[in-house]
Amino acid sequence: MKIREVAQQAHLSEKTIRYYEDIGLVQPMRRDNGYRDFSERDVHNLKFLARARRLGFSVEDCRQLLGLYADQKRASKDVKQIAMAHLLDIEQKINELEGMRATLETLVKHCKGNHRPDCPILNDLAGSKPLAHKL
Repeated sequence: MKIREVAQQAHLSEKTIRYYEDIGLVQPMRRDNGYRDFSERDVHNLKFLARARRLGFSVEDCRQLLGLYADQKRASKDVKQIAMAHLLDIEQKINELEGMRATLETLVKHCKGNHRPDCPILNDLAGSKPLAHKL
């Protein structure tokens, strides 16, 4: 199967598939003329990678998960360990985003948004004139 067909089936760009090949996540066969020849297994693995990346797993996590997926003697605890570490990272990012949202909400609330130059948002970004209460 050609890369264009695989890209459509896996919902990935051809560039991404080439990148995954370059870093060894997929290894399609090569025809005599040098063209890639993807198997159904390659398509399946690319779909697996696409789903894992959409869930935010790093490329290295994807490499480990793909290896575990192929290993019929794997321990599910190894898979869970990778997923739990990623979940903790997501939770940390959510907490950071919630803090950023709260700060921005406060700044926006205190900015009059009129034609005057005074702006608490810019003052905060510049590190001057902090608001009376802690942001």
